[in-house]
Amino acid sequence: MQLRVKRRGAHSALHTSPPDETVARRRRQLGKGDSSTDPEEPISELGRRKKLPWAASLFLATLVVPWIIQIGPARLSLYRFVLLATLAPSLVMWVMGKAGKVRIADTALILFSLWCALGLFVLHPWGLAVQPGAIIVLETVGPYFLARCYIRDEDDFYNMTLLLSRAIAIFLPFALFETITGRNITLELFGLIFPTPPDTVYEPRWGYRRVQAFLEHPILYGVFTGSILAMTHLVLGYGKPFLQRLKRSGVIAATAFLSLSAGPLTAVATQIMLMTWNRTLQKNTGRWKILWGLLFMAYLFIALISNQSVPEFYITHFSFDELSAYYRVLIWRFGSESVLNHPLFGVGLGQWDRPDWMPPSIDMFWLIHAVYFGIPAAFLMLLAFGSLFWSVSFKKGLSDKRCEYRAAYLFVMAGFFIVGWTVHFWNATYALFIFLMGSGVWLLEGKDDPPRGAKRPPAMIDPGGKRFKP
Repeated sequence: MQLRVKRRGAHSALHTSPPDETVARRRRQLGKGDSSTDPEEPISELGRRKKLPWAASLFLATLVVPWIIQIGPARLSLYRFVLLATLAPSLVMWVMGKAGKVRIADTALILFSLWCALGLFVLHPWGLAVQPGAIIVLETVGPYFLARCYIRDEDDFYNMTLLLSRAIAIFLPFALFETITGRNITLELFGLIFPTPPDTVYEPRWGYRRVQAFLEHPILYGVFTGSILAMTHLVLGYGKPFLQRLKRSGVIAATAFLSLSAGPLTAVATQIMLMTWNRTLQKNTGRWKILWGLLFMAYLFIALISNQSVPEFYITHFSFDELSAYYRVLIWRFGSESVLNHPLFGVGLGQWDRPDWMPPSIDMFWLIHAVYFGIPAAFLMLLAFGSLFWSVSFKKGLSDKRCEYRAAYLFVMAGFFIVGWTVHFWNATYALFIFLMGSGVWLLEGKDDPPRGAKRPPAMIDPGGKRFKP
């Protein structure tokens, strides 16, 4: 009986403030086998990590299932069914304040979706506009507010990253088989149950097939799989040895590489370079000012020396295929002209202004909204992205662990921003991007309390890195 009392006392001590001499021992006991435990976390948070809410888990899991389910004129997929079921509850939770404060990005994405839908109804008959307008609202508002409502703390962010990394790792053997043999067994297996996107064979590069796997295009596969490289390395690897980190993040990088697409690989390289810069200069509190200065100088140098604009220079010098790079330059030139010709609502479902011999696709995420839905739509999307990136960058009072999580989020968003100038995101890849954008808003809410007896610096003004002592 006495032994039971002692055990209950030990358990209850986890929810109080134990004497200083017992804190370290209890931390070691509770954190044994979990090297991701933050030494600055309160004792009550050192227990077992909670599970990811089922709505977020189901959405992320269905993103890698390529089934196409036709219901009348509507083309649906599993993740769209999840969004249909969670859209209204997520919005209700947000309105009730359960997702924290209303942010600029919240309003911007809602207005973006409504503006796109409005433009379609202005330019086209109701019968043509209703379905694409509904899909834009569903795939923009749905994933974002799902993340806002269900990715609310460190555990949720960790579990989200873990689920995505495991899902991507599962497909690595199938991707290797596809790139070597030229046979997409991923779509073949899924296609035994429901229809899937067509298996499109593109021109090999270096003698290997560009992996399409469960998505519509190799570029999308590269963007999807490579998008979480920084989160895998910094979030799942927090507090772990470098080689252990490298093992997981190496799988992500290798999987993205099999797309053999310059755009996605540029996003991967961006994340790697930012992590390397952050790690190498971690003791330099002005490292991000230095980086911004170098980027500004590079921009001026290219603008003054090159006979191309800076976007054109970037597009032509970071591509596997010279013809593909030249086509993207044409997209930028004629697409910009089309935007100026149709500045308010764009061209909607119509043909954008270009030569007759030029294909209709626009491989540029940050331009396509202006072309199809007008300058206000492009501005609202950039406002949502930029406001979150800026706010998270300069959030103050974060612990070392949250600073590392913040760095992972910002590096992933930077990768998306870079690749968005050479790639368009659609379907599952677009839904993942919007979800990940909303998954970092929790970093803006609340403020860490310093451990008992410890003094914490008043602010962290070094985006993406660890706190520093003044």
